[in-house]
Amino acid sequence: MTALTGVPVTRPTALADARLARLRAVMADADADWLVVSGVADVLYASGYRSVSDAVIGRGGLVALVGQDDLWLCGPAADGPAAVAGGLPADRYVGWGRFFFDEPEGPTPGWAHAERYAGLSEAVADALQRSGARGRILAEADLGELAAATLPTASVSGGARRVTGAARSAKLPGEVELLRRSAELAEAGIQAALSELRAGVTERELGARVAATMAAGGGEPRFVVVATGERSALADAPLTGRRVEAGDIVRFDVGCVLDGYWSDVGRTAVLGEPDATLARRYAAVLDGEEQQLRNIAPGLGGAELFEIAVAAVEAGGITPYRRHHCGHGIGLDIYETPGVGPASRDVLREGMTVNVETPYYELGWGGIMVEDTVVVTTEGCEWLTASPRDLRVVEP
Repeated sequence: MTALTGVPVTRPTALADARLARLRAVMADADADWLVVSGVADVLYASGYRSVSDAVIGRGGLVALVGQDDLWLCGPAADGPAAVAGGLPADRYVGWGRFFFDEPEGPTPGWAHAERYAGLSEAVADALQRSGARGRILAEADLGELAAATLPTASVSGGARRVTGAARSAKLPGEVELLRRSAELAEAGIQAALSELRAGVTERELGARVAATMAAGGGEPRFVVVATGERSALADAPLTGRRVEAGDIVRFDVGCVLDGYWSDVGRTAVLGEPDATLARRYAAVLDGEEQQLRNIAPGLGGAELFEIAVAAVEAGGITPYRRHHCGHGIGLDIYETPGVGPASRDVLREGMTVNVETPYYELGWGGIMVEDTVVVTTEGCEWLTASPRDLRVVEP
């Protein structure tokens, strides 16, 4: 491995090695010699490198080339030193675009003066040629066309996303622990806000407490919904200066990212004793979630799990209960396989991580929700969230 002068090198973690090993095993099952993948989550899974700029800007600027015994990464010139500092050999990073680094005198990888390719396609073509990629190459769309044009003797076809999807769907133990910790940070943020919930506090103040708590624990806050009163019916409402009043519903839907792994936790509170309508409706959505949790097991379909949730909520008196989904897989993306919706064809397997949720929104009244993360086990599921799921009643 080539060290990056002036920057400490972090060796690849055991989890990064395990992810790459699993991906290569799935490649072998698919009779693939090489895989060409893009997208923040797939590139991270394959290479161990997470680009902050690519995650924020979403420009699709990174591509990983995965062979059974080799790994190349193509990306913006600005990302090169960070990727190498994370453990990627410098001669396996092919940069594109222009960025300027000053370097100390002496032997260095040459970040300051290296010629850069104008665009990603040129960088990928160079990596394909220099890697010696051959045999059966799986890629998608434009990347497949580029690989076929660059390596005319190779067998290039689609299916790269099926391979990465199969590898990522069941989580490794290290992934489960990161998802658990990410969920813990989200729950800690909600609990910190609840400790400050009182008449007169604003949504922004509560949201700031949520975000600060997640960040202090090492998470990157990604969404913080703290919607109060009638605004709690607005599904993904931004924080405002609205002040909480006695009797208000306070709905939390928050998540962060920890080492690339997402959390997504929902809780509901009320300032003062709930009226009969709120109590009855919350009992219905809570039972809907609990029935999902009792029935989760390998072999259950995502559509079946959705119907279980809907039937339980309607039995509790919210009729009709209309939802496009009642859960989703979660991991390096916030929405992953399996889907929990009426048209889902996904089937639960051991090791899948699933968010189950049963929100209810009524404009002019308010919104309530409870959302938790579990991992599917041979006997059902194991909880990754741990905070109380009942309607949190806070004294005004």
